[in-house]
Amino acid sequence: MYIGDYLGRRAIYSPDKLAIVDTGKTPELRLTYAEMNARANRLAHWLRDVAGVGYGDRVAILARDGVEHLDTFFACAKLGAIHTALNWRLHWRETAAILADTTPKLLIFSADFATAVTEFQHAPEAASVTHYVHLDGEPVGGSLSFNEARLDSGEKATTAAVTEDTTAALIFTGGTTGLPKAAQVTHKMIAWNSLNTIIHDLHHDDIYLNVFPLFHTGGLFVYTLPQVILGGTTILLRQFDPAQVLDLIARERVTVFAGVPTMYQLLTQAANWAEADLASLRFCTSGGAPLPVPLVQKYTAEKGIRFKQGFGMTEFGPGIFALAAEDAIAKAGSIGRPNFYVDARVVDEQNRPLGPNEVGELVLRGPSYCAGYFNNDEATRTAVDEDNWFHTGDLARHDDDWYFFIVDRKKDMFISGGENVYPAEIEKVLYEHTAVHMCAVIGVPDPKWGESGIACVVLKPGAEATADDLMQHMVDRLARYKVPRRVEIMKELPISGAGKILKRDLQERFTAR
Repeated sequence: MYIGDYLGRRAIYSPDKLAIVDTGKTPELRLTYAEMNARANRLAHWLRDVAGVGYGDRVAILARDGVEHLDTFFACAKLGAIHTALNWRLHWRETAAILADTTPKLLIFSADFATAVTEFQHAPEAASVTHYVHLDGEPVGGSLSFNEARLDSGEKATTAAVTEDTTAALIFTGGTTGLPKAAQVTHKMIAWNSLNTIIHDLHHDDIYLNVFPLFHTGGLFVYTLPQVILGGTTILLRQFDPAQVLDLIARERVTVFAGVPTMYQLLTQAANWAEADLASLRFCTSGGAPLPVPLVQKYTAEKGIRFKQGFGMTEFGPGIFALAAEDAIAKAGSIGRPNFYVDARVVDEQNRPLGPNEVGELVLRGPSYCAGYFNNDEATRTAVDEDNWFHTGDLARHDDDWYFFIVDRKKDMFISGGENVYPAEIEKVLYEHTAVHMCAVIGVPDPKWGESGIACVVLKPGAEATADDLMQHMVDRLARYKVPRRVEIMKELPISGAGKILKRDLQERFTAR
């Protein structure tokens, strides 16, 4: 069966081609497609025959980037199981809530998160987990080592029930009301996204350096899976390190690199930037936020880099729009034009298409949409209208040349260092503090991260709490990237006639400082 068995098919076509370089290992691990396929087969047999994982079961992994993420994804794909990569930046309580919602049968983890796993083993939210598998370090509780979680058999492992509509992975997108929603990524979605990516970007002999976390759609699906389908080489880093990235581009003759603007800024500040040899790069892709024109000009002038800019979403694509390198300056601020098999419109509140330079909601249609949200029928129903247009919630416009521009992002959401931050999640935690009467979290420009948060808080009459107290309260309950840069304790918040907090007024006030 070829659907789902990506490595099985690629191992037939190019068994000896270098597939993966895992630079997080000592020594580095270099694996061909035949070797990758054998690893996935062994793990798939263990998952099925020992752990009892079957079609539709979730297999969670909590680990920094490494080949084991791909082992798990490809083993699950062979079985029709669902790869469920967890965001290691979350607080363990947030992760526990996700485990309760997705009910994985098995959790694979690295030593970095052994403390969290100890909490899960005693938490009712993780009751569905029957096997814990550790990648390295000492066993935690009754966990197995990852090497033990493989049978000697490298025989082909496939499942006839797997079709193009089978869910391959759950990728989490930040929820505006608390718990992140899990987009159901199907094999059909992967195939159409790969086709869009190949049409616009990839060649058979490309070498791609991935710096995105593999729990992100950007890490697993933007280029990594299309590279496997095409038979290219992907290089993995345990985590982003600017100096290491520059060294690897030169050493491995990397042809494709992608990052968010913050990463590109940090690369220019690395100690080895001046002597870095980036001549092998065909292009760089930037996403997550607009890439500043001065940064584009610096890369072009000093390193001869061609930049493509893109726009994607967890639920759709993820590749949706692309701005060609030749338009990077002339169309600065644009997300580009829709990819080949993506239909895009800007519509008004009555869902009527708008013309050039009219602002409305961006809606999308095409075969690279996900299968809705896992265990969330209401969100699935409301995301798509009766004509199958996916409503992004983003305000956008397009010009006369059909280049699209995002005018305003989803209500209140801001992007810090390429990560979506949803103020409602933070405000919910602040309201749990006994001294907080009212609060509003806003995003403001930040020279390093693009945007960062400010928590504006009004205390209850007679209550006492310092900004440091409230900051610690958030640190104890939220992923670090969600914690605002500072807390402002105020006498009152601006309120509209309808009783709503005027966040735009707060943004103007603090941006002007």
